[in-house]
Amino acid sequence: MPGAEWRERLAAARLYLLFCPRCAAGDAAADRELERLESALPFVDLLQVRVKPADRDLDPRTAPGATGAAALAVTEARALFDWTVRVLGLTRPTGVPVLVNDRPDVARSLVERGCAGVHVVQDDCPPVLARALLGPHALIGLSTHDARQVARALDEPVDYLGFGPVHATATKGYGRGLGSEAAWIADRAAHVPLFPLGGIDATNAGELAEVGRAAVSQEVIDAADPGRAAPELHAALAPDERGRA
Repeated sequence: MPGAEWRERLAAARLYLLFCPRCAAGDAAADRELERLESALPFVDLLQVRVKPADRDLDPRTAPGATGAAALAVTEARALFDWTVRVLGLTRPTGVPVLVNDRPDVARSLVERGCAGVHVVQDDCPPVLARALLGPHALIGLSTHDARQVARALDEPVDYLGFGPVHATATKGYGRGLGSEAAWIADRAAHVPLFPLGGIDATNAGELAEVGRAAVSQEVIDAADPGRAAPELHAALAPDERGRA
């Protein structure tokens, strides 16, 4: 059963890669982005596809009768669908669980192709709604940003938590992070695997060895050699046995 396999993978996961392509799935540059992803895949345990098309890519003709925000939402959903199909084709031989960001409707449309689930954020699609839409076997992740949100997640039907930003990150516009110690505390309070994220790279990943997990994005994909950056991060996150009983 896929759900059981996905949860086994999740329980053992160390490096969670957030893949954020910058072009349309049909562009010539898409193959280069997939090549960079493929070189990192042997060292990736969990993968999320996040697609946010720029306004310049919005074509209202893709959403007849819709304008403005509605048309953009349709375009984003289509872009996420197209990219996830391509990523699933790449990851299928590896068995790495693939989730989509924000859109349980897109995840549901790709269940038959092997999509493992969805990651949702605070004040967006409630996890209970995502669970109702995707069923009991899907993986559902939730973003958290402080201890209170981690505590509230105890009552949510989620399989893992994201926590951060641990360090300042330009990707989300955070000028300062919560710190590695906050991630240690959150991990101990969480009832499911917790993945610190935000500004994590080879210079500071070792601070999270006590947690043993992290989510990264451009730190791998934008590296000079993703196939080298990924295993370095994976190794740096190896749990320090001295830190836990």
